[in-house]
Amino acid sequence: MTKRVPTLTKKDVARRVAKLRGRPIYKSEPWVSAVIDAIRELMIEADPEVRIELRDFGVFEVKKTKAKPKARNPKTNETVFIPSRRKTHFKPSKLMKEALQTPLAELGYSIPEGSADANFTAAELATLVNSRANGN
Repeated sequence: MTKRVPTLTKKDVARRVAKLRGRPIYKSEPWVSAVIDAIRELMIEADPEVRIELRDFGVFEVKKTKAKPKARNPKTNETVFIPSRRKTHFKPSKLMKEALQTPLAELGYSIPEGSADANFTAAELATLVNSRANGN
């Protein structure tokens, strides 16, 4: 059985903000909630699309989807019509993307079982990644 991934909540974000600002958590919680509420409301009120860009974090977007006149219900195999609607999309910033692209071995984390990089050492992986980044 796989190990469950820890879930962080709004309270965890408020704790981090309080720690970064050197303030008690009860003072940061309303601000964190207000920011999250504002982003959610801006996305819900989108007419019909919106793009919210937070520098060094990423971009939240509400996009339109096309109608799907011939989708299939996998349970009954019945053909169903799905109308066009809106969906959310998040694109991480370059800074975040680069941080998340660092190989797990380089960070000291365990490699998932069956991964292609399980047979390499951290030094060998760093060499491979650097050679690809330099176009070799």
